[in-house]
This record gives sequence, C-alpha cells and structure tokens, in this order.
Amino acid sequence: MPNVTVIGVAGGTGSGKSTLVRKLLDAFGGEVREGGASVAMLCHDSYYKAHPDLTFDERARLNYDHPGAFDTGMMVEHLKALKSGVPIQQPVYSFVEHNRTAETELVKPSRVIIVDGILIFENQELREQMDIKVFVDTDADVRLARRVLRDVCERGRTMESVISQYLNTVKPMHEEFVEPSKRWADVIIPEGGFNSVAVAMLIENIKSLIRS
Repeated sequence: MPNVTVIGVAGGTGSGKSTLVRKLLDAFGGEVREGGASVAMLCHDSYYKAHPDLTFDERARLNYDHPGAFDTGMMVEHLKALKSGVPIQQPVYSFVEHNRTAETELVKPSRVIIVDGILIFENQELREQMDIKVFVDTDADVRLARRVLRDVCERGRTMESVISQYLNTVKPMHEEFVEPSKRWADVIIPEGGFNSVAVAMLIENIKSLIRS
C-alpha cells in the first residue's frame, strides 16, 4: 500500500497518550477518508500475551509493565501486513480478567496508522516501522493520579491494588524502560493531548505528510 504514514505515540502510564490519539483522529481522520481510507489504530495493550494456564490471582501478580509482557513480534507482523495492504485481526485484551479474550478486531489497511503504547519505542524492530515518533512527557504525580482514577473507575480495581502495582512494577519499569525510550522520539510533547499548542503544530505536520 503506497504512501503509508505510521505515527507512534508513546509515554508513561496516564501521560495523556489516549487524549492525544483522539485529537489526532478527530483532526485528520476526515481528510484521510476523502481518499477512500480510514485511520488504522494499533494499541500495544491489545498485544499482551495470553495466559490461559494461569489462575486469575496468578495473572494479577504478573508484571504488565515489562517488555516481555507483550507479544510485540505479533504487533510488528501486523503492522507490516497493514503497510502492505493486508487486513489483520487485532487481539482483544480484558483488563478486568488480565487475559486475552477469544475475540479479535478487524483492522483494515489505511494511509495513516497510529501505534499507541508505553513501550513501543523500546523495541527497535517496532519503532523502525514508524515515520513519526511522539513521546508524551508528563510529571509522575499527574500520571499516578490519572492511573488511579482510570483503574478504579474503568477497570474495577481497588485503590490498594493500583497503588501496590504502581510502586512494585509501574514506577520501576517506567524508569528502566519507558523513560529511556524517550531518546528515540522525533517529537516530545509535555502533557500530551492537553497541550493544545504542541498538538496543533503536530497535526499540521501530519497533514503535510498525508498530502505529499
């Protein structure tokens, strides 16, 4: 598929990646569709490894913030397929059950593909598939507050479990893997989708690539 633009959006948990992605989709999705295509979206969280052999309690204790928790190889193959014009079946992951479901989601090829995830710049093969790499940089206390609200309100977690997970795996993995991956970014946006000036500049950049 010619002239495919792949945009990677990375950053720590609760940094504002999802807000930035939504604004990107709103901004240029319509423009892309004029050419007969839609924006494709791949989320690294969908590629968490399946653990059907483990109990719920065992799955809950796994480190989900380490690169080894993801089937990144599958994501790379799916991204290559989309860039070649081949549809893929993206896995569907349940954060409530801590496991991949039996369902999949059809993702069709597009001129623009957005890849989202905290560790997508950590893997060399994956980041080499990207044309624009955006890192969302947000203070740790803000990210923690957002994660607590999200996990308690949307994913049915208790406050105690969220804080425990943050201290035991999220924070140390961020410092070991996520923060160092910032060096691979082409653009660093403080506060992500909440930084309206930086988002507007990024959108114009992307639109120029789409038109070329």
